Amino acid sequence: MDLITLDFETYYDREFSLSKMTTESYIRDPQFEVIGVGIKVNNEPTEWASGTHEQIKTYLHTFNWEESMVLCHNTMFDGAILSWRFAVRPRIYTDTLCIARALHGVEVGGSLKSLTERYNIGAKGTEVLSAIGKRRADFTPEELDRYGDYCVNDVELTYKLFSIFMQKEFPKQELKIIDLTLRMFIDPILELDTGLLESHLEDIKYRKDKLLTDAGVTDKKELMSNPKFAEVLKSLGVIPPMKTSLTTGKETLAFAKTDEAFKALLEHDDDQVQALVAARLGTKSTLEETRTQRFIDISKRGLLPVPVRYYAAHTGRWGGDDKINLQNLPSRGPNGKKLKRSIITPEGYTMIDCDSAQIEARVLAWFAGQDNLTEAFRNKEDVYVKMASTIYNVPEDEVTKDQRFVGKTTILGAGYGMGAVKFQAQLQSFGFDMELHEARRVINIYREANWKISQVWREAQNMVRYLANGDTLQFGLEGVLEVDGYEKAIRLPSGLLLRYDDLKAEYDEEGKLEYTYKTRRGRTRIYGGKVIENVCQAIARCIIGEQMLQIAKRHRVVLTVHDSVVCCVPDAEVAEAQAYIEECMSWTPDWAAGLPINCESGTGKSYGECE
Repeated sequence: MDLITLDFETYYDREFSLSKMTTESYIRDPQFEVIGVGIKVNNEPTEWASGTHEQIKTYLHTFNWEESMVLCHNTMFDGAILSWRFAVRPRIYTDTLCIARALHGVEVGGSLKSLTERYNIGAKGTEVLSAIGKRRADFTPEELDRYGDYCVNDVELTYKLFSIFMQKEFPKQELKIIDLTLRMFIDPILELDTGLLESHLEDIKYRKDKLLTDAGVTDKKELMSNPKFAEVLKSLGVIPPMKTSLTTGKETLAFAKTDEAFKALLEHDDDQVQALVAARLGTKSTLEETRTQRFIDISKRGLLPVPVRYYAAHTGRWGGDDKINLQNLPSRGPNGKKLKRSIITPEGYTMIDCDSAQIEARVLAWFAGQDNLTEAFRNKEDVYVKMASTIYNVPEDEVTKDQRFVGKTTILGAGYGMGAVKFQAQLQSFGFDMELHEARRVINIYREANWKISQVWREAQNMVRYLANGDTLQFGLEGVLEVDGYEKAIRLPSGLLLRYDDLKAEYDEEGKLEYTYKTRRGRTRIYGGKVIENVCQAIARCIIGEQMLQIAKRHRVVLTVHDSVVCCVPDAEVAEAQAYIEECMSWTPDWAAGLPINCESGTGKSYGECE
């Protein structure tokens, strides 16, 4: 199989550019123009080709793409141009940007310029800056030659980076996951229901205006009253965010533009909450409005490219991309699932959404050696009911719905060292009030019943100390993980690293020793419970990645969200496909022997119908 490294140079100006537009809208826009392309086959010299669209298309179709791996830096962009503009679909896609994120972590720069400087393999040129506003016909022959040299240099740098990354023995399995992730965007199959979206947009705007009127808000100034705004939020089931006042040292409402907890409400599941917060912040459109309009615009240009970012989180999980984050489409509230229902299959196909059940809680119990909880999961017992039975000292068959809810929140929330105050706040966010003394009692019961989980937090805290000291050791059940003191990281079953760059110990203002590591947002505190949370999420991601590759051997994977995998299959294959996908999503890797994994799935003609 050939390795074809390539890079497109395209027209851009101050408004028509990737800094102002999404990748999808930029490539599909009528203004789009390829000025030239640099192509390197294996280790041969890079060629520069420029010409009309038809000339470049003819040139591109001289290569044997069906037996080639395409390599770019940001393949989501160049691969989409190949596919959407030139109908070229290679056998495999790979990407130095994706690989760099996995190797170095998401906290460091992944641009071609920063990576070439990191590895000292050459300098990225600046000729692209002088190309702003220039169509191909605007370049003089000399300018076009210089632009070609710039493009050739980028291709050579990308190839050198890839060679370095492969020398580091980047896991082959991860290369397959990168390809699978990129194809969700580059080779789209899903459609959007334009009529449903347009109706939804009108409804959002109407409901937003009505909400403000019903809340008695006739003037934005009224929204600036903290007590009144707090009452309106409470009427919608939202606990107003709080903070400690720097002036008084007392708890106060966190309604400032800089308060992260308040800004987070802009992405609340309920578009009514979004509307109120947006109005308070002076934002004209809510997230739901903006995203719905973006969906409408995409639907009028073509199929839905699914933008999922490979290795988006510290733990290696996927994330949203291209300004339509599909990882957090709302499911709750009066307009919940409208956007999900707008994502539909092509004629003759059905969607299957398979979700890994309680995978983090299962990984935690298994990793900590909490055998009774692991066995309950294996036997498919209702662990939420069992927890509630212990909390309220009632037989399992007498546990009420509310008690089970508390049991569920405890199992899913208390496993990473959560204290009573945070646990109380978490319950309140779901509209369930609990006194602080009762929250403390519940947390204590959880820790006593799951003492090995509490113990693994302490072991993780000790591990952080060893890691900061540069030690190397095994960690976790049967040495599942290796702590690499030189790299300041934990080596995962995938072969990749969970990094804690520049990890060091410092004394806080109270003289207590704490550990922090370097991130783009500044230094971040790390402790035993947080390490276990990171580890469980990272292990879950390793498992889901392997399961997704198994599924992809037979069926088209079109999306992954958190712990779920979504496929699109022909109608005639639904029953067989659903059984196979559930089998794959219940499979346990050899390195996780003894970990009971389960799943649940749904089918439908739209994404929203699958749940």
